Amino acid sequence: MPEALLEVSGLVKHYPLTRGILFRKQIGAVRAVDGVDFHLGRGETLGIVGESGCGKSTVAKMLVNLERPTAGVIKYKGEDITRMSGRALKAVRRNIQMVFQDPYTSLNPRMTVGDIIGEPYEIHPEVAPKGDRRKRVQDLLDVVGLNPEYINRYPHQFSGGQRQRIGIARGLALRPEIIVADEPVSALDVSVQAQVINLMASLQDEFDLSYVFIAHDLSIVRHISDRVGVMYLGRIVETGRDAEIYDHPTHPYTQALLSAVPVPDPEAREHRERIILAGDVPSPANIPSGCRFRTRCWKAQERCALEVPLLAVPAVFRHTEGPAAHASACHFAEEKQVVPPEGSLDDSPPGAPDDPPSERA
Repeated sequence: MPEALLEVSGLVKHYPLTRGILFRKQIGAVRAVDGVDFHLGRGETLGIVGESGCGKSTVAKMLVNLERPTAGVIKYKGEDITRMSGRALKAVRRNIQMVFQDPYTSLNPRMTVGDIIGEPYEIHPEVAPKGDRRKRVQDLLDVVGLNPEYINRYPHQFSGGQRQRIGIARGLALRPEIIVADEPVSALDVSVQAQVINLMASLQDEFDLSYVFIAHDLSIVRHISDRVGVMYLGRIVETGRDAEIYDHPTHPYTQALLSAVPVPDPEAREHRERIILAGDVPSPANIPSGCRFRTRCWKAQERCALEVPLLAVPAVFRHTEGPAAHASACHFAEEKQVVPPEGSLDDSPPGAPDDPPSERA
């Protein structure tokens, strides 16, 4: 197991709901993140996936201290950064940088590319002397696949993919150990997405980076991640190695997500089981009791409303060593093959009728 650079325990972020004008009174809270635990090893990529509004971006902002957590611990190399301020926090931020989701709004339109990428050197002047900064910025442009002569251009002169490369170059300027990438390719075309993902993978080897990669596109997360955490309504409901999550999911929510992923093989697409969830995601201001997924789960029983399931290896798999033996927050976790493995359809007898995809409520 690689050395743990980042350890997150009991991370919580609640936004108060208030009423009144002169005398404001708190009447509740939006529980955006409600108890998240994970770790990130050196040189590893942790993918975090889930629906919009599940708390992924809030977790990202807390990791780089753009948001202060309501409770919980974020340890970087054993030190709790949630209690840091001033110079100590500034030193840590050198080593934990962020790539933002929207390449169009994350770059200042009034600054040149050289000023944008070189801005970290103004904040941390000890990293690069003034005389070396222009050369360093040009080197970074070259590293991310842009012409170093573009240093005096403005963001509006670049395409979306090029702007995201500029954002990545800015994140690399201080030579960090960790990059938090908050849906870095969601605003890009599919072909450009592949270029940016491949660029990030090559930079990880070149700069010995560790990634927290946040996305809602399951296929992209599988391509780049070593481990995956699936979030639902402020909590991680299943976590494991990429092959464990994608080929041997045990949580009903993960299985429903995977059943919605487009499958390129027409024959496999016909034979997969399509799981359609009923209802909408509950409001984070009014989370269901017990298991927060129970209002949309086809396995829900009375126990699910009374007991909060722990994120742990399910009892049924606890004494096995197979890929299904990974952490899952479900009272009735069981392995389910959502999409048939390649080659399995060749064994069916000729002329056998196809089973219609079932729908779950």
